[in-house]
Amino acid sequence: MNIGVFLSAAELSDQYTVPVREFGRLIGEGGHTLVWGGSDAGLMKVVADGAQEAGGRLVGVSVEFLHHVARPNADEMVIARDLAHRKAELLLRSDAIVIMVGGTGTLDEATEILELKKHGLHSKPVVLLNTAGFYDGLGQQFRRMEAEGFLPLPLSELVFFAEDGRAALTYLTNYLQEHA
Repeated sequence: MNIGVFLSAAELSDQYTVPVREFGRLIGEGGHTLVWGGSDAGLMKVVADGAQEAGGRLVGVSVEFLHHVARPNADEMVIARDLAHRKAELLLRSDAIVIMVGGTGTLDEATEILELKKHGLHSKPVVLLNTAGFYDGLGQQFRRMEAEGFLPLPLSELVFFAEDGRAALTYLTNYLQEHA
């Protein structure tokens, strides 16, 4: 499976780096391909290291203004012209999407992926990996959107909240088997 991962390129504490590396390792051990933002910095480097060290394939999608921090030893590296093209390439090259911890860029990517799914423009499974309760507030907001009629489909069909990487991969595997 080609697993698209959206996450920060920031340097963060073990609270985030340990689960990110573990998820990368699970991708590699499962024989999957990591499709990610291509950066060789911060959490993006951590997830790629974990996947690559465990035998996973790396497909990066960087962007022109960040090409200087693109991972040099990825199996494949695409350089997109801008952030919009990058998001489209990441979605196109992925069978499933996992949104990990991140800032405004990651939130932008997450909401666009969910908006496209909401409108039926893709049917790929989407997981929010809720490391250390990072997305608790967003989950609460999504539940309110659903309860108050802002979502045209059940929240459970739009996104799955996983507490750890193993739960995320189990959900993705089951989803893809059920929808094959």
